[in-house]
Amino acid sequence: MKTECIGMLLAGGEGKRLGMLTKELAKPAVYFGGKYRIIDFTLSNCVNSGIQTVGVLTQYSPLILNKHIGIGRPWGLDRQFGGVSILSPYTAKSGGRWYKGTADAIYQNFHFIEQYDPDYVLVISGDHIYHMNYAKMLDYHKRNRAEATISVIEVPLAEASRFGILNTTENGQIYEFAEKPEIPVSNLASMGVYIFNWQTLKSYLVKDADQLESDHDFGKNIIPAMLNDELRLFAYKFYGYWKDVGTVQSYWEANMDLLRKDKEISLEDREWRTYTHDNNYPPQYVEEGAKVTSSMINSGCWISGEVDHSIVFHNVEVQKGSRVSDSILMPGVVVGEGAVIRRAIIMEDVVIPPYSYVSADGNDEPLVMDQLKISLVTSE
Repeated sequence: MKTECIGMLLAGGEGKRLGMLTKELAKPAVYFGGKYRIIDFTLSNCVNSGIQTVGVLTQYSPLILNKHIGIGRPWGLDRQFGGVSILSPYTAKSGGRWYKGTADAIYQNFHFIEQYDPDYVLVISGDHIYHMNYAKMLDYHKRNRAEATISVIEVPLAEASRFGILNTTENGQIYEFAEKPEIPVSNLASMGVYIFNWQTLKSYLVKDADQLESDHDFGKNIIPAMLNDELRLFAYKFYGYWKDVGTVQSYWEANMDLLRKDKEISLEDREWRTYTHDNNYPPQYVEEGAKVTSSMINSGCWISGEVDHSIVFHNVEVQKGSRVSDSILMPGVVVGEGAVIRRAIIMEDVVIPPYSYVSADGNDEPLVMDQLKISLVTSE
């Protein structure tokens, strides 16, 4: 059966800059927002946009990510035709290897794409936080008779060197592109969301695969090659919330953004739901005398102390006299009596001993604490 557009979701990122958060799992599998994992946002975008065939390309520490995705039931992707497929590197009689780059990852999965005979391929990343209607982007791509369309967002010029930066004509056609330039020519940044005409992309991937000096990367190789051949490439401007949670600071900020009164992204949007697995824990309980302000508290939690401006995942216990502020508590955390947690990210199942003090200074990067680091702090 033919499918007009399929999604190829790149989810093999190691996320080195997230430190301990990605010690044993891929970046897209990191917990986020009190209930979700990072990849839930991109998968939900696909479903909400009518993209019902998605290949998830994994590589680094995929065990938890694979288990989380499963057969795709939370996103309605458990289908006989299409649905979600996990695509890991593999070997065959003709050989096999790790994915060498984003373009190589797509190239190695030709067989998956071809079975759906798509007109268009949506290439997306599994490690950004945003709500986006890909169907609107596809309509824009068709109207412009484009060979490729890149979703872009304006970023502060001081941060532009972290992104793929491009320039366009007044009608949105791209005439210049540079991947992470030292001196950016503009502040129009690629979001890592691409739509390609499949036959065009296929031909460029085949050429790129034979070039030994290539990085086999969309931003470094495929997009520049298309521009050099004067293909019709267009920029699709996105005006909503988008966050690359590639560092501990940006990850913490994105979680805290969910608590703002004037928040740009809402998990309560009934028209654009973010889906994930639901646990079977009972409702949270806030004990008499406890205090909760400007926070998200998930199911199974027992709050006896104070929680302010924090994200609290499921099955967390905050004991009497303890104070938690500007922090993220992952599933299973226990904050002992009288303990103080400020501007910290406490990892899964960590037990904070009574009367401990865990805090990052005002302008410092939030502390990320696992059980070993907690034991070192409390033994001093």
